[in-house]
This record gives sequence, structure tokens and C-alpha cells, in this order.
Amino acid sequence: MRLPKDFESYVREGMIRRTAINKERAGFFINESEISYGGLKKRVGVMGIDRENSNSIIKDCYDIILELIRAKLLLEGYVSSGNYAHEAEISYLKVLGFGDNDLSFLNELRYNRNSIMYYGKLLDRDYAALVFEYLEKIYNDLKLKVKNGKEGDELF
Repeated sequence: MRLPKDFESYVREGMIRRTAINKERAGFFINESEISYGGLKKRVGVMGIDRENSNSIIKDCYDIILELIRAKLLLEGYVSSGNYAHEAEISYLKVLGFGDNDLSFLNELRYNRNSIMYYGKLLDRDYAALVFEYLEKIYNDLKLKVKNGKEGDELF
């Protein structure tokens, strides 16, 4: 699967637009991601990951990551919309200092999440476990990058 284009390409194409900085909405996304992440960790801790909950875990992991990316975009004065908006949002990880492996993994996750949502695909337990493990690896670093300003100033 190909990597997303560079973030500025999506800006030029209009999928990402400049807007007013929206700290309130960004704060909502950050809070939602924290609540969802905590709830997901509890659920996985109690229930584990199995065939019956694999798809919901994959979708939840994806949503938690996207909420943090959207929060950072709002804090930087960007908003996304239209076809391939999720791909454009994922491309922003490169701006935040994440590497091509992260972009590749998240772009594949985007594709798989869409397969669940729009085509009724059932994904297996092993993939769900991999996605959850990835979320645990990336979550704190991503949240820190979202909450800190360009010069490292704490925004929240």
C-alpha cells in the first residue's frame, strides 16, 4: 500500500484548509481520546481480544488516534474535509515527526477500518491485537506532541 502524499499536497488540493485555531474543539478531541483510550484499555484488560470484539477494537484504536491528530490540526489552524480527508489527516503525522513506518501502518489501518465500516469485512484477532499494541506504543508520544505547542509550550 502506498504512503499518503505529503501534508502540503492535501493543503494545495483543498482537503486540508486553514481556519481559525480552535482550542475548545481540540480540547474536546483530546478529552475524548483520553476517555476512549482508558475505556478501551479496561475492556481489553477484562475481556481480552477475540473474534467477537476484534472489529470494534480496531475501530476504537483508529478513532482514538484520529481524534488526537484532529486536535493537533485544530490547534495549528487546520481543518479537513472531503474524500481522502482521513488520509490527509494521517499525512500530518510526518509533520509531527513520525516516520514512514508509522504512516504506512496507519494508512493500512485506515483502509482496514474502512473495510469494516463500508464493506462488512471481519478482521481477525491477531490484527486487532497488533493494532491495540501499536496504539499503546504511539498514544503517549502522540498525545504529548498534540498538547505541546510549536516551541514546546504547554497548551493544556
